[in-house]
Amino acid sequence: MAAEHSPEQPLWQPSAERQARSHLYRFMECLRARQGREFKDYAELHRWSIDEPDRFWFEVAHFTHVLADWADAPVLQHGERLPGAKWFPGARLNYAENLLRHDDDHPALIACDEQGHERTLSHRQLRQEVARIAAGMRAAGLQPGDRVAAFLPNLAETVVAMLAASSIGAIWSSCSPDFGLRGVIDRFGQIEPTMLLAVDGYRYAGKRIDSRAAVENMLTQLPSVRQVLIIPLLDPTAELDPWIESLSNDGRQSIPWQNFGNAQAKLEFNRLPFDHPLFILYSSGTTGVPKCIVHAAGGALLMHLKEHQLHADLQRDDRFVLFHHLWLDDVELVGECSGEWSGARAL
Repeated sequence: MAAEHSPEQPLWQPSAERQARSHLYRFMECLRARQGREFKDYAELHRWSIDEPDRFWFEVAHFTHVLADWADAPVLQHGERLPGAKWFPGARLNYAENLLRHDDDHPALIACDEQGHERTLSHRQLRQEVARIAAGMRAAGLQPGDRVAAFLPNLAETVVAMLAASSIGAIWSSCSPDFGLRGVIDRFGQIEPTMLLAVDGYRYAGKRIDSRAAVENMLTQLPSVRQVLIIPLLDPTAELDPWIESLSNDGRQSIPWQNFGNAQAKLEFNRLPFDHPLFILYSSGTTGVPKCIVHAAGGALLMHLKEHQLHADLQRDDRFVLFHHLWLDDVELVGECSGEWSGARAL
């Protein structure tokens, strides 16, 4: 019989060597050097982050090397207001630029499907794909503030499209293909997307689920959509060409993923205000039509960097996986900071 474990006794504790090479330890060392602050333990650091949030988040941004144009302005204005507080006024940044800062052959994204097929994109390949798709989005007239709706499962292409949209300053929102049509329209119908990304279908529990009828019905109820980008997941592009062409009408263009954009394009990033919208999430809809929840680029970026580096201690060679459906119902996309990118997390 296993001995009972005392609740006061930790199940596991890192060695002194591991603690000394952690991001959190280095962060505390940075605070000691920059501010002369001494923290005896995590609880004391946590208390300081609550008591002096402006100084804490300034130091997080400095420690994680956020790429931004910083203004000569207070870190926090109207901090006593909720809502109404304004973080880093005057600062300008781009979420995708910070996630795509590496340009090498180190793995950035590993995607696996239900059939066991695996695909790996290096940081360089990911940057190239994002540049291609972003060029297509720009050519289609996508502007900062436009909404991009994704009717997609967890795919490498989903990550690429999100990063491409955010590189421009467009606002990303997604629903999983296993959503019912009404649930999708209740969400996307509120945000008036300019572009829709969708798949022809998906596999679940060994079965092929055709999504083409759902996409057609969706477009009849989303008149704001001017561009449709189809990712062939079940069938080859050639077999889907007639269907994809049939989605183009009344000035709306539909094109397969493989033919979209410019493979020779270079990455471009629009640096926008810290509080520029990045993602639109939704409430569950249990008390009526789901409510839109907007997450800003700067806040999402700093939270991810803080969580991944200070809490999870992700290092460059680590692999991070957190399984979740990719609909944004109280779910926030997770970006790569120093480890690899995968999935989404519940709030």
